[in-house]
Amino acid sequence: MTAVTPFAPRQPIADDPLDPGFGVYVHWPFCAAKCPYCDFNSHVRHQPVDQDRFVAAFLKEMETMRRLTGPRTVTSVFMGGGTPSLMRPSTVSAILSGIAGQWHMPDGIEITMEANPSSVEAERFRGYRAAGVNRVSLGVQALNDRDLKFLGRLHDVEDALKAIRLAREIFPRMSFDLIYARPNQTVAEWDAELKQAVSYAVDHLSLYQLTIEEGTPFYGLHKAGKLIVPDGEQSAVLYEATQEITAREGMPAYEVSNHARPGAESRHNLTYWRYGDYVGIGPGAHGRLSTGGAKIATATERHPETWLSRVEENGHGMVDQEVLELSEQADELLLMGLRLTEGVDLARWQALSGHDPDPAREQFLIDHGFLERLGNSRLRCTPAGMLILDAVVADLAC
Repeated sequence: MTAVTPFAPRQPIADDPLDPGFGVYVHWPFCAAKCPYCDFNSHVRHQPVDQDRFVAAFLKEMETMRRLTGPRTVTSVFMGGGTPSLMRPSTVSAILSGIAGQWHMPDGIEITMEANPSSVEAERFRGYRAAGVNRVSLGVQALNDRDLKFLGRLHDVEDALKAIRLAREIFPRMSFDLIYARPNQTVAEWDAELKQAVSYAVDHLSLYQLTIEEGTPFYGLHKAGKLIVPDGEQSAVLYEATQEITAREGMPAYEVSNHARPGAESRHNLTYWRYGDYVGIGPGAHGRLSTGGAKIATATERHPETWLSRVEENGHGMVDQEVLELSEQADELLLMGLRLTEGVDLARWQALSGHDPDPAREQFLIDHGFLERLGNSRLRCTPAGMLILDAVVADLAC
């Protein structure tokens, strides 16, 4: 596999990068089954979830968050999980109405909901659309039944394609996820699968390398030598192939793991990567809020029923509310912004950090082909830098 070519200059992606926006994230923590690779805050319940009680708690926590944020205009909403498509459409409608009741929510903003193909029904999808959802993100993960079974998914390829077709029919925008660098996966196999995925996708794909997370079943198997994943060199080859194929097919990377046709980038996720403000509602949700001249990081109780009791007693489920120092904000801006092909706004980083990037460190990374300047205003990783993104950020932030 030849090295990927440098990022070509492109127009600013999805609105003004200097205005990151204000997002609302709502976490629905329940799943029908726990996937063996997943370390997200998701929980299986064998009895029906009291959705009305959880909705009341979501609305109550929103009231507390509104007092922290003051009046704001919402630019995007994202319902993640867990499996939000296990919610009734009436639950989704109540949540969106609650957000509109606390903040200004203009018509037509991006409202995304994650869905699993195994929980997709046409009637339910139409109900979500009627409630206001205009973008769906499907957790497909693979396009062959062997690997879907390995990944612990409850759907097969037929279910996935049915869900994709329904999403394309009902929602104005649609994305789906795939996981690659699976055991024994070859570049040729991934090339064929990815081309197939691009043919199904409307305008957006999220493509993640399989990572072995501590505390998951895959971690135990990997540690015992029973699960072998591609090594660093093979993973790099698969990553490079991913960039080449998606660029060739008109869906280039705009972030290290996300690909879109120009103008179809995820508005909500751009708010994260551009280090904007966002409210986190629900069990285990995180937020970043500018309030009273400071930026605070919030985190809520992860266990769903414990979160529920906390909200009912205290009006919120927050267990952490930390004021971030300017240097911490600068590090977070760098960590998030260098994931994007548009890179980091240097003036904003300098305003937070109080200094320019270390000239010697920056030049070292530039000379070795990991970093590049876009004029005097922006700094970004090269494709080679994206392969060692954590190391680049750590070196530059020192």
